[in-house]
Amino acid sequence: MAKQVQTQGKKRDRIGMILYSIYILFLLAAAVILIRIVHIQLFYKPDPAIADFFRPRSVKEELEPLRGAILAHDGRLLAMSTPMYQAYMDCTVQKEAFAGDKAKEKEWRDKAKALSRELAGIWRDKSADEYYNQIISGRESGKKFMRIGRQVDHETLQQLKSLPLWSEGKYKGGLQWVKMDTRQYPYGALARRTIGYVKDNSRSNGNSHIGIEGRYDYILHGQEGFEWMRVTDNKGLIHNYDSAYVRPQDGLDVRTTIDIDIQDIADKALRTQIEENPKVEGGCCVILDVESGAVRAMVNLLRDTTTGRMNESLNMAIGRAGEPGSVFKSTTLMSLLEDGKVRLSDEIPTNHGVVKGFSIDDHILDYERQHHTDKISILHGFEISSNYVFRRLAIDHYGKDPKKMIDKLYRHKLGEAFDFDLDGFRSPTIPSPDSKYWSNTDLGSVAIGYSVAETPLHIVTFYNAIANKGKMMKPYLVEDIEENGIVREKRGPSVLNGSICSRTTADSLTKALMRVTEEGTGKTRLSGARCTVAGKTGTARIAQSGGGYADARGRIQYQATFVGFFPAETPRYTAIVVLYSKPGVGTLYGGTLPAMAFREIVDKVYVLDPAGRQTLARTGNMPRWNSPVKPEAETKTAKK
Repeated sequence: MAKQVQTQGKKRDRIGMILYSIYILFLLAAAVILIRIVHIQLFYKPDPAIADFFRPRSVKEELEPLRGAILAHDGRLLAMSTPMYQAYMDCTVQKEAFAGDKAKEKEWRDKAKALSRELAGIWRDKSADEYYNQIISGRESGKKFMRIGRQVDHETLQQLKSLPLWSEGKYKGGLQWVKMDTRQYPYGALARRTIGYVKDNSRSNGNSHIGIEGRYDYILHGQEGFEWMRVTDNKGLIHNYDSAYVRPQDGLDVRTTIDIDIQDIADKALRTQIEENPKVEGGCCVILDVESGAVRAMVNLLRDTTTGRMNESLNMAIGRAGEPGSVFKSTTLMSLLEDGKVRLSDEIPTNHGVVKGFSIDDHILDYERQHHTDKISILHGFEISSNYVFRRLAIDHYGKDPKKMIDKLYRHKLGEAFDFDLDGFRSPTIPSPDSKYWSNTDLGSVAIGYSVAETPLHIVTFYNAIANKGKMMKPYLVEDIEENGIVREKRGPSVLNGSICSRTTADSLTKALMRVTEEGTGKTRLSGARCTVAGKTGTARIAQSGGGYADARGRIQYQATFVGFFPAETPRYTAIVVLYSKPGVGTLYGGTLPAMAFREIVDKVYVLDPAGRQTLARTGNMPRWNSPVKPEAETKTAKK
């Protein structure tokens, strides 16, 4: 019995030792695990290659902002971004699954044939057979992402999704698409060079940024955002909510001063005169609001050397500076009147049109024969655009101090490229009496618009100041910056020179400019316009790159201009039309095609804009209305 008890005690001690040992082992294991956890948490760094293998891969995707719109002054859209979609097709879908099963492959191809018929009806750029051959060729060559058709809008995309085969989805029908924001121009080529363009809303520099689109790209573009996407097991992408997300900021809208109706009138007027005339290289037109200087229209048409069509491919209004010719005589006359040197009624000797150092003015010879006199008034010299009169006046009154007249041109902003809303504004050129290159004939040349280089925008800005009674406004294209219709930054009118001349001088110049259109070089085309016009013609030869005005074959190129404002008594708009001829033997005069285009602009803008019309008199003879009522009733009505 005692031996049995002893045996059982030893047995219990052995079990206890075993349990104790197990306890110690678990305790040690727990300690090791705890130490290992602490080590892993604080010190351990796994092999990056192994860690990347087990960690879900994330991809950073840039989120493009929606580009802001460009608006006309009345809010109509000139440029806007809209989502468009490009369709692609995986031509290899179910190809392996159908391998060896000719019936199913034939069924797939029959659906592809039905799809092709629908595609031909939607895009109308290929026949059904051509689309079918494209799809089957892609299937046989293993194309998984083949472009189909042109970009489409959201509505058409939904139509594509419902077509035979494509309605079965991506993995059976093969339809795929890529969304992209595309710039749309509702008015086509109208003001296209002024509106400009950028390439795919990118911020690259160079020729991809033109016009308002380019100059205000920093406002229109907006700010990119980004998000992190996680790659799924089937190679798809889902948003990674553990990573940062930055929302894109859409671009702001730019409201311009452009009146699209006036732009259309000017564009058509210019095209009417030059499109069917192969001797004309191109031309431009700018129309300003007199009071504010706002650009209501800016047309630039240049003939394509290959097709002969007129395109808005170069902004000549701001980028082409040349000798303006006789339209520059107004600057000389302004200086003379403002300095009290002459009055319009003053007369000077005709001297047979001779000024020392210059060729004879044939206008004066004709004048002497017609009027049998050896004197001519300043007003009549301006009316017939006499080179002799203005050369002589400039030399007689400023010959001893030419800098006085030249300095006035700078005060009139004709010697600098002032800030403008478009890039590429050319600086004008005016010779300086202080320069060693100044010659004895320069003053007489400047007086009639030679030896200087001015852009059309400079000239129209000067004439707009005359219309505005001496107050020179800076031309501008951008009215304000907006966000969802709310003005964020107001732009608007600004003054270049508060007074380039007195009101009296401006009135005298207006009188002289009206005489040009009533009795002078502009009479033939401007007489009978719907309202009075004050304007000036100008014809100048264009200097050739090799020097002189004739090319190697003796041909001469001309710049012909008509500039003025209307209605003359209460000016509302100032406009300039400049045409450039191709080198040839004929002469392009400012009083011909440019004046005809100007006349069309005046007549149509006058009808379009009631604010510019003259007020009807309160009394007048009303036309008799043949009423259908009886004579007695008509008599009673008349008495009332």
